[in-house]
Amino acid sequence: MIRFIALIFLALGMQTASAQENDKEVCIEFRVGSSVLDPNFGNNASNLNDVIKFLNEIRNDNSIELTKVTFCGSASPEGDKARNIKLAQNRCASMEQYVRQRINLPDNIINRQEWSDSWRKLAYYVEHSDMPEKKEVLHELLETQEYTYNKQGKLIDSRKKRLMELNYGRTWKYMLDEFFPSVRNASAILVTIRNKKEVAAAPVVETPVVEQPAPVAETPAQPEPIVDSKSSTYFALKTNMLYDALLVPNIGVEFSLGNRWSIAADWMYGWWSRNKSHRYWRIYGGGLSLRKYFGAIAAEKPLQGHHIGINAQMLTYDFEFGGTGYMGGEPGGTLWDRMNYTIGAEYGYSMPIAHRLNIDFSIAAGYMGGRYYEYIPLDGHYVWQATKNRHWVGPTKVEVSLVWLLGHGNYNTKTKKGGEK
Repeated sequence: MIRFIALIFLALGMQTASAQENDKEVCIEFRVGSSVLDPNFGNNASNLNDVIKFLNEIRNDNSIELTKVTFCGSASPEGDKARNIKLAQNRCASMEQYVRQRINLPDNIINRQEWSDSWRKLAYYVEHSDMPEKKEVLHELLETQEYTYNKQGKLIDSRKKRLMELNYGRTWKYMLDEFFPSVRNASAILVTIRNKKEVAAAPVVETPVVEQPAPVAETPAQPEPIVDSKSSTYFALKTNMLYDALLVPNIGVEFSLGNRWSIAADWMYGWWSRNKSHRYWRIYGGGLSLRKYFGAIAAEKPLQGHHIGINAQMLTYDFEFGGTGYMGGEPGGTLWDRMNYTIGAEYGYSMPIAHRLNIDFSIAAGYMGGRYYEYIPLDGHYVWQATKNRHWVGPTKVEVSLVWLLGHGNYNTKTKKGGEK
């Protein structure tokens, strides 16, 4: 699998007389098209520990001052630009959130660069290589407009198109293999520090305090923070608000299986009666859904965006409002006694509305079968009229569910309106 690589540059800017700098580079791996930081993916667990340990050592060293932490986001240039910008912004937010959940950083030292020009990065790798057609590639990268439009506003040319046409596509394939794995930087962190002793000592070299410093008790070493290396887990509790409005309490749960697949289960139970007028509203049962999520928003995090799948249900019911009653399932029996059942295909869309809340709109259509009984209420009794088999093809479920996101890392970094949460 091709992997996105996040290069985290920890630049140690020592503001001494010689102005020496030290660099530390750590790699964090991301799945293709994803902004979810998974500590158990690749070597992320140990590398993330290095990042947190490094920042913690700076904060605990009285001789060093942490002046700025910059979070930078980027994505490779071969995809859609609008999607890449959004992906880079989400990666930037994911990196910041992960780090700041594990070590306290003041807001006044935080700097964000949510998008960087990945074409420039590609040009850097090309310039420092011995690839074929190097001169022509650099000309297209540095001189050609990213997009060219005619007077009517129609796109007629682009930098990517010209690069893909060079040498019958072989040049573009070469760059995909050799350079793009390095260009696909999901995000970067730049840590800037300075030596407080060197800066403070310069103007007061001859003061008595410097010549005879008072002994200072050594600060006990604080335990190093341990990065939570648990895999991000994605599951949710939900309730179908349409069923709730019909006085049928219900609850559901959905688990991510990885690779945009999930499995969902739900249960409903409502039993209301008014014996005086023989009114009943009895329904209970449950269902299972196997779902596949797709689309740009689904690539960012599981359990959101468009989804299709297969839905199956089993249920029993008793609808009677003073006239003819219809009972699905054997009278006086349990759910398992000749229950009714449905199976069909479903489509839906789950969108974020808050930090850990989504709304899921879904509809399923297919086949409903099973035996049902017609009866009439008479003198306090229910008189059987007919037994029939149901064969229904059409909508089998409608869902407008409130979804509560649970699990490690399962939250929305941005709402539908685009505001950071």
